[in-house]
Amino acid sequence: MDDLLKLVAFEPKNRHRPYVNSAVRFHHQYTAEDRLRSALVAHWNVFQYPSEMVIGDLISDSGTTTPTIEQLSLSLLGDEAYGTNWGYPQIIEAFENAFGISSGDYEIYLFHQGRAAEHALFSELGRDKQGFVVPNNGHFDTTRANIEQNGMRAVDLPVQAVNLLPDTLDYYFQGNMDLKALDALLASDASSVPLVYETITNNTIAGQPVSIANLKAVRALCDKYGKALFFDAARFALNAWFVKRHEPGYAGKSIKEITHEAFRLCDGFTISLKKDSLGNMGGALVVKKTSPLIEAHPALLENIRNHQILTEGHPTYGGLSGREIMILVGGLKIAQDEALIGGYVGLTEKFGAYMDSLGIPVFKPFGGHAIYIDIDEFFKGTRIVREDFGGISLTALLLLSGPRLCELGAFAFGHFDSATGKEVSPPFNRVRCAIPRNKYEEQDLFFIADCIKNLHDRRDSIPRAIPVYGRDAVLRHFKARFELKQ
Repeated sequence: MDDLLKLVAFEPKNRHRPYVNSAVRFHHQYTAEDRLRSALVAHWNVFQYPSEMVIGDLISDSGTTTPTIEQLSLSLLGDEAYGTNWGYPQIIEAFENAFGISSGDYEIYLFHQGRAAEHALFSELGRDKQGFVVPNNGHFDTTRANIEQNGMRAVDLPVQAVNLLPDTLDYYFQGNMDLKALDALLASDASSVPLVYETITNNTIAGQPVSIANLKAVRALCDKYGKALFFDAARFALNAWFVKRHEPGYAGKSIKEITHEAFRLCDGFTISLKKDSLGNMGGALVVKKTSPLIEAHPALLENIRNHQILTEGHPTYGGLSGREIMILVGGLKIAQDEALIGGYVGLTEKFGAYMDSLGIPVFKPFGGHAIYIDIDEFFKGTRIVREDFGGISLTALLLLSGPRLCELGAFAFGHFDSATGKEVSPPFNRVRCAIPRNKYEEQDLFFIADCIKNLHDRRDSIPRAIPVYGRDAVLRHFKARFELKQ
């Protein structure tokens, strides 16, 4: 274990020191030896590692937002009534204003988080038919799991981004759906597709945005084959911000105007309210009452409502406290503030540019909510191959210096084939550095980059990560245990 401690021992470049302006109070009393002991107890799984030892927690931007003063003030007005709390009509109005919808035309179901909304949609769809196929520009981990655990097949159809030139439209919208692939899928067996799903921004494809032109083209294909179009809309405001920045014809439009145009194209959406909506908890499922999905499944709206009541409580609080509902009311009101989004994206880009300047292989262009490290490039020229799960090794060793990142590559998005006894690897292999909103400053992020740089310089000495438990589990990256071995 002394070898591992030597690997992470370094003096941060330019003496960057984290300000650590989060609620955690005791970071600096811990030594690398203390962190090593906790990492061993957690079996090197970052999700099982105690947060009080973390300096710079970039494991996720989901629910890790620091609420604004206005949001905290609103939380004091939270009504904890069991039925029709005071905040319910306000959050419905906030949805209408943010997304340009009418509650008369849509059913809005509240849930405690986005994956619960996904579970409601796909578990109730699964009652009607097993074997459905759900195409997406990029299913994220819990979305894919909710689809596949309910007897359906999740199919990723990301645009094929090869040899793209910088400063071109395709370069800036690598989150788009592959239109030819979607058309071919629908033409071959449209009856097996209950809906088409598009994730904005595309977290699976390094947080890349989706253009309005692509959304319109997907809508046209859905109309051609009589299918509903749904969004995974967790980062809707970021997507609109990138449209404004890069898509011709949108520079003069507001973020809200672009959002409303996008959401006029869909028949519904699932959303985690823990990202762009600036909440620490919350999610929703929104379904247009006259959509092709409801025409094909007329009992679906009532079945989802029953599911919501059984699992989340009364529809007017949907698993949320009155305080959290009011925080979300405030968050949805400011989520599309251009200066707020611009500052957040600007910080992300500075972090990415600094890592790039250190020679750390990062995905470009940078996404709005995270920087993604290319693990295949990180370990290029070393003995580490994909089956060694180098991304797990990197995130595990970083814990000893303080930062916590998330592997989203060969382990998280791959799976073990018990029939062949071999790993099935995804098309990408990355580690994500997701930046919580309103939480960290440039100095904090540069410290994390210095810690990554230290291990990049010593990558020949980084050990393999060997799964000793949970290799064949569902959502295995949340539960697995590892050993680090040379």
